[in-house]
Amino acid sequence: MQNTQIQKKPMLNYINVFRGLAIIMILLGHTMQIGSNNTLARFISFEVFAGGTALFVFIAGYLFQYLSYKFEYKNYLKKKWQNVIIPYFITAIPGVIACLTIPLIYKNPFDGLNPIYQIGMFLTTGRVHNVPTWFIPMIVIFFILSSLLLYLERKKILYKILPFLILITLFVPRGDIEPDWVMNLDYWGRYFAYIKYILMGFVHFASSYILGMYFSSHDEKIDEFFKFRHVLIALMLIVSAFDVYLGYKTGNMNGTASKLLFTVIILSYLKHYDEKIKAREKFNSLMDVTAKYSFGLFFIHWYFIFAFNYFLHLESAIPFNGLQEGLVAILLSFLRFLVVFVLSFATLYLLKRGLKAIGIKNTRTYTGV
Repeated sequence: MQNTQIQKKPMLNYINVFRGLAIIMILLGHTMQIGSNNTLARFISFEVFAGGTALFVFIAGYLFQYLSYKFEYKNYLKKKWQNVIIPYFITAIPGVIACLTIPLIYKNPFDGLNPIYQIGMFLTTGRVHNVPTWFIPMIVIFFILSSLLLYLERKKILYKILPFLILITLFVPRGDIEPDWVMNLDYWGRYFAYIKYILMGFVHFASSYILGMYFSSHDEKIDEFFKFRHVLIALMLIVSAFDVYLGYKTGNMNGTASKLLFTVIILSYLKHYDEKIKAREKFNSLMDVTAKYSFGLFFIHWYFIFAFNYFLHLESAIPFNGLQEGLVAILLSFLRFLVVFVLSFATLYLLKRGLKAIGIKNTRTYTGV
């Protein structure tokens, strides 16, 4: 009798390291921001550190395609509900409480509305109660479309539209939204402004997700891109410089274009030097742990950023005047990164230990880890 059992694919080490680097980039983007509005320092720090979402979306697409050999739509959605949506709801609790109890300090644009409606709006947009988790409603769209994406891949259509999707990323901005910007609208107007932000994010980052799928399906292409790494690096620097120039002159930046190039460059380097990275056991182990904790870190790190900024009376981007204050701003933002990373990691570790102590084995459903 033929063995119909599907052989499990191994986790690729360089992809695991990439996962760790992706979450570090997310944290850097949220902590390492300096400079007053419309200053060159602000746009440079944004260009260098922000945009890690592109890496996070890319790795989501890569892993989706890599694990698609065992894809079954109903089971896939069930696992995403268990491992993504439920921990999202649970880790949303501190943010929801803050929105309802200190709405002015936490900048809740839905304050005054029925709390039940507010909670529904928080959870379906993500952006208000836990700023980075707007990513969850967006990635849910990819979950829902998963079967269609694989169908288009099988029909050899999906990757033919990738250049068009990249053009959309280049010319259709991700956009931004802040509570102060929507206060002139009624409650439903504010809600739909946040929904629009989610949809714009989906359109903007679709190329990152499909690009991840492409490199998973055509992993030999990674080696080919490594051969042209110097050209890619030069192109990335040119795109980054142009993006900073655009921001300084017009106030609008893309933020993702250079990160798409950065993603391909990092991926090609990690694959090429995979064996050497494995030989660096301490570094490899650190990145492995960071990768395993990546979703949990993503879910809770904003709470520590908020607390750090609130108690030290800091803005998200630390302004400065002069070289000396600039150095202080850089050191302070780096301290913010370290504090947020360590406290987030320690919190998740203790929660994981605590949940196991009371007999809960699948802690990932509760904390993402």
